Amino acid sequence: MRPTRRHLLAAPLILAAPAIARAQGAGDYPSRPVTIIAAGAAGGPTDTITRIVADNMGRHMGQPVVVESIGGSLVGPQRVAQARPDGYTLLINNIGMAASATLYRKLPYDVPGSFAPLGLVSDAAMTIVTRPGFPAENLAGVMGALKTQGDALNMATAGLGSAANLCALLVQQAAGNRATIVVFRGTAPAITELMAGRIDILCDQATNTVPYIRDRRVEAWGVSSPERLPGLPSVPTTAEAGFPAIAMSTWHGLYAPAGTPEPIQEKISAALRATLQEERLRQRYADLLTEVPSEERQTIGFHRRFILEEVARWRPIIQAAGAYAD
Repeated sequence: MRPTRRHLLAAPLILAAPAIARAQGAGDYPSRPVTIIAAGAAGGPTDTITRIVADNMGRHMGQPVVVESIGGSLVGPQRVAQARPDGYTLLINNIGMAASATLYRKLPYDVPGSFAPLGLVSDAAMTIVTRPGFPAENLAGVMGALKTQGDALNMATAGLGSAANLCALLVQQAAGNRATIVVFRGTAPAITELMAGRIDILCDQATNTVPYIRDRRVEAWGVSSPERLPGLPSVPTTAEAGFPAIAMSTWHGLYAPAGTPEPIQEKISAALRATLQEERLRQRYADLLTEVPSEERQTIGFHRRFILEEVARWRPIIQAAGAYAD
């Protein structure tokens, strides 16, 4: 049937309706509290970072920002991926977000396709630590022991896809040999076993290990950052110690569901950037040996590129190790 003039006039109005709705929705956003899902257990590093950000971000959003911590590496991201893309349900997740794209054979969402990256939130260096009395004089000695003794040594991780797990893969790759991997549910029990001498090696973020390093309850051999950490000036970088390939940070990023209108994404990202400039947030980060990302890394554009780069970086490392989860 040939369209009438009435049909022809109606079509542009129908096509324009979603754009009008998006613009109107962005204008009064947010009009109620915003929830940030922390993809980690209560009290863990992701939970801690999320609460620091949320405590400060509410002032810049003009509404309360509520944190909900959800343990399990997939549950929190899945909930956000399935949420309405209206800016009221957000996610803070760590480096495991990028690893999950390869680590899990079946994901209930797509990385990064199910999410709208809004900016990086934090960067924390990793530390290579061993049990007290480990027979080494430097990082080269630790790596040499790993190369020659292999699976006779136990190396802890805080679960598949955790930062500790990914760092363990880098350490083993650099040593050219594999330790016996012992998986714990979080860093706390891993460090307990390390201090007791039942675990030999752990690579985890400085946020978790620094109290034990300072008390000499564990031995520290290297940090994965480009420069030495102000809180651990005597511990060399992995590059200084001769192992530049062991380089990574435990970064956290902020996400909205895919399809969230661009104006709302921009509002959230602007509030995040303003939050990361606050002195009291920076002081709390410093106490945790965590860095505020550079201004470039805080942007939507950088985060969009970065998550793709991180997925590509970790894919061959995970594949080479055969470190898959069902």
